Amino acid sequence: MYAGPTLHGVTLGGSTVPPRLVPAEPSVSSPYSAIFAAPGTKGFSAAGFVGRMPLSMVGIGIVTMISELTGRYGLAGALAATLAVSQAVLGPQVSRLVDQYGQRRVMRPATVMSGLALGLLLLSAHRGWPDWTLFVCAAGAGCVPSVGSMVRARWAAIYGDSPRELHTAYSAESVIDEIVFIVGPILSIGLSTAWFPEAGPLLAVCFLLAGVAWLTAQRGTEPAPHPRGAGDGGSAMRVPGLQVLVLVFVATGAVFGAMEVVTVAFAEEQGHKAAASLVLAVYALGSCLAGAVFGLLHLKGDPARRWILGVCAMAVSMIPLQLVGNLPFLAVALFVAGLAIAPTMVTTMALVEQYVPRAKLTEGMTWTSTGLAVGVALGSSVAGWVVDAAGATAGYTVPGAAGVLAAVGAFLGYRRLGPAAKGLGVAVDDSDDEGEQCMA
Repeated sequence: MYAGPTLHGVTLGGSTVPPRLVPAEPSVSSPYSAIFAAPGTKGFSAAGFVGRMPLSMVGIGIVTMISELTGRYGLAGALAATLAVSQAVLGPQVSRLVDQYGQRRVMRPATVMSGLALGLLLLSAHRGWPDWTLFVCAAGAGCVPSVGSMVRARWAAIYGDSPRELHTAYSAESVIDEIVFIVGPILSIGLSTAWFPEAGPLLAVCFLLAGVAWLTAQRGTEPAPHPRGAGDGGSAMRVPGLQVLVLVFVATGAVFGAMEVVTVAFAEEQGHKAAASLVLAVYALGSCLAGAVFGLLHLKGDPARRWILGVCAMAVSMIPLQLVGNLPFLAVALFVAGLAIAPTMVTTMALVEQYVPRAKLTEGMTWTSTGLAVGVALGSSVAGWVVDAAGATAGYTVPGAAGVLAAVGAFLGYRRLGPAAKGLGVAVDDSDDEGEQCMA
């Protein structure tokens, strides 16, 4: 446990950043116990868990709901893709407003708007209204705040000057992400298949409203807003390193989006559609375990190298899926594939924190989520078409191809990562154990 947090004001570029909690020297060796010693961290992390449940429930819930009501996987994938594209367009804008005006002032109205749109989507599906109404509602739901980015921004406000602690905090959040992806699909698919088709997405809306209300009620750990001026440099996407991360994450998101749609269809072909939630949970479990171990490590060297290795490992892990013939084999293959996810995600967040100025950090983190969302849209849509045309087994070629594209993009963009960090004044030390950026 930490002996106690201390308050420090930090001067950057001539202006003083408001005091924040900085941990004292740890007295025990548990990194996870240490990071949660700072006041308020348990509360906002727990609220973030609740608020992120829709992340794993809405997309797969829409796919399950529409397939249950209509049997049309193409329509289901297209709706999930529409929601993802809407989130990709609106999400960074919401986060940019958060950086300027604060989390509470922006997240609450955005969440209400998104919740209303999702509610209308469920009503439209239940009533059998024309397809275009479904797409309009899905597009309107895209203003949902990126709760994960908001929580990570709070961790950065506390441990921004403590790379090791921030690495552990990001790893903890990655584990929470994977727990969300273990629990969420089980709830969403299970409720929609066993109770009524709209049950899964409906519960997701409840989680979203409750989680955001709880998180924004915690004012003590909310990062200070950074009003924009004439010389703010524009969007965080101007940073070359962030551009590389986002583009590669488009292909990575295609892996995830396709995987959900194809796995649900494959389980249905096997006569056990409800088992898709369990199989997807195994996928997330592999990532969860890898993330928990990764958070205990203090690695040396360039985080960008570990990032490219992680992306390549994710691509290689898609190979066994091309040989899948039954659900047990699929579960094992997905567990192995999941081992590469969390370490890659943790490394990505570390690189974002390294490249993007503090005043644009929430926006920068959300841009990576945007890349994933665009990829999910493409992957789920293409996978739905392939499943309709050639069956679920053939559908696994979609995440396989997306994994190859991600690896190729990482290799092509690797040279742009190192200079971006140096350009922002962040040095990467391969030898100094105390001073390196070891957040990945």
